[in-house]
Amino acid sequence: MDKNTRICIVGGGPAGLSAGMYLEQKGYENYTILERLDRVGGKCWSPTYNGRRYEMGAIMGVPSYYAVHDVEEFCGITHDGPKLNRNYKNSKGDVIEPFEPKKNILKIPRLLKMKKQVKKLGEILETKYKGYDVNGHRGVAEGRYDGFSQANAKREPISGVNPNLKDLCLPFSEFCRINGVELTQDIWIGPYTSFGYGYFDEIPAAYVLKYLDFQTCMNFVKVNLWTWKNGTQYIWEQLNDHLKHPARLNSTIEKVERKDGKVFVTVNGQVEEYDKIIVTAPLYIPNKRTDGQKGMVEYFDAREDEKALFSKIDYERYDVLAVETKPEDHPEISYYVFENMQKERLGHLMVYYRRWKDTKDQVITTYALRKHKDTKEVPYEACRQMVLDDLKTMHNPASNVINEWSVYYFPHVFSKDYADGWYDKVEAMQGKYDTYYAGEVMSFGDMDETAEYSRELVERFF
Repeated sequence: MDKNTRICIVGGGPAGLSAGMYLEQKGYENYTILERLDRVGGKCWSPTYNGRRYEMGAIMGVPSYYAVHDVEEFCGITHDGPKLNRNYKNSKGDVIEPFEPKKNILKIPRLLKMKKQVKKLGEILETKYKGYDVNGHRGVAEGRYDGFSQANAKREPISGVNPNLKDLCLPFSEFCRINGVELTQDIWIGPYTSFGYGYFDEIPAAYVLKYLDFQTCMNFVKVNLWTWKNGTQYIWEQLNDHLKHPARLNSTIEKVERKDGKVFVTVNGQVEEYDKIIVTAPLYIPNKRTDGQKGMVEYFDAREDEKALFSKIDYERYDVLAVETKPEDHPEISYYVFENMQKERLGHLMVYYRRWKDTKDQVITTYALRKHKDTKEVPYEACRQMVLDDLKTMHNPASNVINEWSVYYFPHVFSKDYADGWYDKVEAMQGKYDTYYAGEVMSFGDMDETAEYSRELVERFF
């Protein structure tokens, strides 16, 4: 492709900014990043309270976040934030230690069995499911793999045929059952469901295992985590500052027309002409949002194949509250509440997070899911009240809510559409209308997977 190609990138989150970085590194400098908000970072949002930043979105990373490390190197920054740790409570607010045999004598047989199953899962992922951990979902439904390996920082391109990969189309709970590793869900649920990515009986195993590949999950288990002093948003603010063409903020795209080999973007009332467009913003939002965010099919001249495929996308209703407490009620550590990570406890507090250990004059953030595909969605206000009530039960009542966010979160498709080849159909459309589809739904809804997919997209097509 001509290095002077005019490229419009929709979205200034990790996917869009990374696309700009990787394009720039390949010699494409005629790009424009349009961001509708007044900030960059997308779901990496780190506001300030009493002079320190706290997290409303992404919290942490791990050493296998290779794309995030690319950004760190590009910007000359590093993961310099507070060391994290956590403990556990039951739904009654009692501190528990679910993985400590000495504290759970009656559970020792189950814990030993779980340990064996975790080892077994690690082994079958490397053998029976070879190729499971490439970035993106190309070929999975057809029993093949094609992408960049995430086994190490080299991320070399690999491809091959492995019919067993079709099992990844199944819900994760079913995947675990057919492989005899049901108890591994006790481990994977912490960094998965509590982080807002849905429940194991509804989400295809591919999403779970491409995000929480074995080494990534073990890093979470061992608390081998990265954080950033100025928050995860700082990573993307720094990247934006280091790009030759920083994102244009407050850019409202009203219309996109693709005709005669050109892309005409009406932004803030002005028509701009490009040769190609990369969409990292949502492709489809199935219900009207109060924040005005729209899916691509609503403002593009969407074709019938785009409408048909993107209408299959759903997303999680994942809510975050930032609350103050009285000093005597401030938690001494972050807590997971495993009992509240079941669909029967929809809308309840799953985890609450204390970022700074050296002071109680900071907020804590709370996280709750209020949607499962087979149950009625919990209304936002009802969920909010449940979380505040749960904090009282946890003995850490909130004295004030200072921030709240119900964000468009983890776009995905369910098992039937996944197995029917949704991803291969979308991948076959890449570039078809001078349009490329990136962002969360094409990989996974965390900052590293989305940035990694942008890297792969640039390598494949530019």
